[in-house]
Amino acid sequence: MKLHSETRGQGDELVMLHGWGMNAAVWQPVADILAERYRVTLVELPGHGGSEYDSSCSQLDQWTSACLEAAPERATWIGWSLGGQLAQHAALLAPERINRLVLVASSPRFVVDEGWPHAMSQVTLNLFAKALLRDHHQTLERFLSLQVQGDEAARETLRLLRKEIAQRREADPTALEHGLDLLRDVDLRDQLLQISCPTLWLLGERDTLVPADLGDDLERLMPEAEVLILQGCAHAPFLSHPRQCLRALDHFLESHHV
Repeated sequence: MKLHSETRGQGDELVMLHGWGMNAAVWQPVADILAERYRVTLVELPGHGGSEYDSSCSQLDQWTSACLEAAPERATWIGWSLGGQLAQHAALLAPERINRLVLVASSPRFVVDEGWPHAMSQVTLNLFAKALLRDHHQTLERFLSLQVQGDEAARETLRLLRKEIAQRREADPTALEHGLDLLRDVDLRDQLLQISCPTLWLLGERDTLVPADLGDDLERLMPEAEVLILQGCAHAPFLSHPRQCLRALDHFLESHHV
């Protein structure tokens, strides 16, 4: 399962992974600026954008291995939402490949569970899965709206999301279905302590999909990691507040220079 990737810039290696239903174009507001100082590799998830999809490769290990194959030998990984979960798993599967982790609006467990209230409800995700089978276009549109809900720049962010997504090929419907399965089933909470590289969690203050209250649990599960709440942001802070994201990213990368 060969994934599409594109590289720009020179310097220390950065890998950027987008989220469910999206593609690498969503990184546009920050990727070009980062490429002025880093060698940036944008990887599109299995079945998303220009990446191939093999429907027999639906497991987390297989998606993560495909991302590792598309990435430089050693790099800092920046993952958004589901891409952040894949980045976490990459750091567990191949710790020698990951210098640092930046996890944007991501979580080790995306749905509510016992003792884990700061997440999406199972009901919401199941409704998404059913709607996806009926009309994946409409389901993606609803998901775009959820991502900006509560953001102080919601209207403009939604416009940007729609514009960037439209630049690439539509995601494979089977890959979307399997991606929702990963969002529903994957639970990396008990493994976070095994991640030894410097890690930054960037959470949006107004995110309704990955609530900022998650930060308290992350500090307990991964006490060595840094957790930063981005004020005024919902689920796509690099689109709504790119300067704020870049400042946080620069500070973290400079503080943990490799």
